[in-house]
Amino acid sequence: MTIKLLNRSAIVIRPKQPMADWVARVAPDEETDLATLRMEGTVYLIDEVEEESGFVQALGRGWREIFENELAAWDEFGDDWPEKLDQMMFERWFEADPQVLAFDLSAQPLMRAELEG
Repeated sequence: MTIKLLNRSAIVIRPKQPMADWVARVAPDEETDLATLRMEGTVYLIDEVEEESGFVQALGRGWREIFENELAAWDEFGDDWPEKLDQMMFERWFEADPQVLAFDLSAQPLMRAELEG
């Protein structure tokens, strides 16, 4: 196996209680307690950064897309999304865990698919 270092850093997004409360309202038949939702985070690759300020800048540019993607996982059409999304709300709803290095352990080619948003 050949490990490949990607020229990317990453941010792992995990929900906080307000997101869990919203998910419980929009998906009442799902197991949506906070502990269950936090078992897996969503990994977002960003341009490679070396300092914490790079993560702050990346989140400053991408918080809305991340927020909308996380909401769409539970409500694809946005019927029950909060009325106004802002960065302060994003910070209340999600924990962002920066990861400086990203490695690829797979022998398969990396696939990219554009998501409509």
